[in-house]
Order: sequence, then structure tokens, then C-alpha cells
Amino acid sequence: MPQTIFHIDVNSAYLSWTALDRLSHGSDIDLRTIPAIIGGDMSKRHGVVLAKSIPAKTYGIKTGEPIVNAMRKCPSLIIEPPDHSLYHKKSLELMNLLSDICPDIEQVSVDECYMDYTPINKLFTSPIEAAAHIRAQVYENLGFTVNIGISDKKVLAKMASDFKKPNLTHTLYSYEIQEKLWALPVSSLFMCGRSSVEILHNLGITTIGDLAKSDLSIVTSNLKSHGKLLWEYANGIDDSVVETEQAAAKGIGNSTTLSKDVENIEEASKVLLKLSESVAQRLRAAGQMAEMISVEIKYNNFKKASHQTTLHTPTCGSDTIYRVSYALLNELWDGTPIRLLGIRSAKLVSSNEPIQMSLFDMPAASVDDKPSISSRKELELEKALDSIRKKYGADAVVRGSLLQNKSDY
Repeated sequence: MPQTIFHIDVNSAYLSWTALDRLSHGSDIDLRTIPAIIGGDMSKRHGVVLAKSIPAKTYGIKTGEPIVNAMRKCPSLIIEPPDHSLYHKKSLELMNLLSDICPDIEQVSVDECYMDYTPINKLFTSPIEAAAHIRAQVYENLGFTVNIGISDKKVLAKMASDFKKPNLTHTLYSYEIQEKLWALPVSSLFMCGRSSVEILHNLGITTIGDLAKSDLSIVTSNLKSHGKLLWEYANGIDDSVVETEQAAAKGIGNSTTLSKDVENIEEASKVLLKLSESVAQRLRAAGQMAEMISVEIKYNNFKKASHQTTLHTPTCGSDTIYRVSYALLNELWDGTPIRLLGIRSAKLVSSNEPIQMSLFDMPAASVDDKPSISSRKELELEKALDSIRKKYGADAVVRGSLLQNKSDY
């Protein structure tokens, strides 16, 4: 039986949640009904629009643009600062409510999640009815609205939820992509950032349909593996499934929100190295090795991207994890400044299990070379360093490459 997946996304989450909080404290103005945004400190040059009301959108204000630009478009714009503790609370309330309706959910950000319709399909006459029930429950119990995208593919459910807003349900099944998706500009495709759009435009590809019908070899020659991913998404190809919290707990990872945007591979590599050491150390402490490594990016325009690979032999070595992560980042990154970087390990196996070593037990230079486990000597050295750090502190032993500008990350 084909799977049915919901993507549930809060409409302008930060602004909606701030508006509700203000109303609960006696305000007579609903920020959702006037030109209003959630943004950073106006005194800081890098303050950007984090969320906007529908009336603000009519002025051409866009999420991610500088606040000063938004003010030029609408001088009467109301600006409220973000309250992340409030947003965490509201997010928890939402996920708890959704979990009561269906246990199989995968939260992917503070304001969105996927839901597997299968466990509740006998409770409703159709997915559309179930989605209507969910939207009504969220509004009646929590006071804000959500959009729900429905599809047989996760990526299509995600894009369906971005169709007309607010408080609506949209379907985008595989058989509907030519009718509903292909006419849209390629910039509307999930994971297609500014740099990718420019390259595709130079190739004469302006719509999602153009990309779907393009020669894959031409796309990948210009955009590498990310081009293949975009081509697959344009054709509705996505084999991923809803991963519940229990499944996600089987991995070990770490991520960091950067104090300043990373704009080149040299800066990014230092962050990856630090994260690799952290993930590797946690794997060793847990007595685990990873057969899969993934890299996650959040850009400064708040879009997310991730890429993963399966290893030929499992590892808990920081050098191997770093080399794999570096290769993944090179394939994934479209050049947009990075706000967050993360590494996650998955498909964990016990470090006591026998390992089939590669022929020469040499680390690979790229993802395609199928990296092997680090040498025994390397792992013994890293375990010794773990002991030193445990006794004298995390900074007792630091790589020389991380000493310069260490505080930046």
C-alpha cells in the first residue's frame, strides 16, 4: 500500500506565536492582521526579517531580508523582537497535540513536522478529512493555524504545504506534479537556493518542469550531486520515510549555530573538524561506531539542506568522520552563507563487534571511495586524548588548526 505523508507547517510561526502572547497579556492589536514582522535589533546591521504577517507580505516584504529594507517598503511596519523561549514552549505544545492524534511524527524544525497517515487511516474517510481535523484541533486548542501538505513522497508533501496560505490543505501526489508543480519557477523547488537558480537559469532552465525534463548529465555536470537531488525532486523522486523520534535516537550528532555566517570552505572546514571530534568522542564514549554520516546546513535565509553517505566499514574516528563530512559539504553547499552546521552519525554498531577491514586499512579521500575505519593506532591515540580531556577539560588538547580564531565558532 502506497504511503501517505502529511507535512504540517505553522503559518508564520514566530509572528503568530508572538501575536498570541501579546493578546494574552491584554494587547488589543493582533499582529497577524497588520503589517508586522519579527526581527532582530534595528541597531544591528545584520538584523533580518524572521517572520512576517500577510499584510506585510503585500508590501513585498520577504523573510530573510534586512529589516532596513523592510522599513523602506513599509514605514509604518511594526517590529517585534524574537522570543525563542516562547517559541520553544509553543512548539512543544504543538508536537504534544499532534502526537496525541498520531504517534508517528518526525519534527524537522521548531514549527514543522512530517506525519505518517497510516496509523490513523481507519479513523477518517480520507487524508483530506484527517488534515481538516488536525487543522481544526490546532486552531481550537492552541489558537494558531497550520498548512498541511499531503503526498506519497516527503519532499512533495513539504512543497504542497508551501502552496497558498494560511490554514489550508493541499495535495501534491506523484501523479499531480505535472499539473501542480512543473509550471512553477525553479526557485520554488525545495532545496534550490540562489546559486543553484542562477546556474539553472544560465542553462535555460527556468521552471521546475524544465528541470524535470532536462538531461540529468548536463545538470550534474554543473551542479554535481546537488543537481541530481534537484532533478529527482523535480520529478517527484524521494524514497525517504517518516522517521519517528525513536528512530532518530539511534544516532549521535552535534551541530552549532555560528556567531557569524560562514562564507568559504576554509572557515566551514574548521567548524566541521570541531564537530567531527565531538561526534567521534561521543561515539567512543558510548562504545559505538557509525555506518552512516550526514551533514546538515541551515543557510542565513533559513533554508535547510542535508546530505548523507553510507560507509564501507563503521568508524568512530574523528579524522574519518571529518574527511567524509568535508566531502559531503563540498557536494551539498550551494555557496549561500551558512548560519548552522551539523554532523550526525547513524546506523550505529557496537565497537566490540568484529569489523571487516578494507584491504590496506587506509582512510578514503572522498565519499565515493567508501571510507574505512581508522587504524587501530589512530583510535588508541584518540582514546588517550579522550582520557586527557575528561581529566583536564575539553580544551586540554586542541588541534593547532583550531587555535586561530577559536572563539569565532
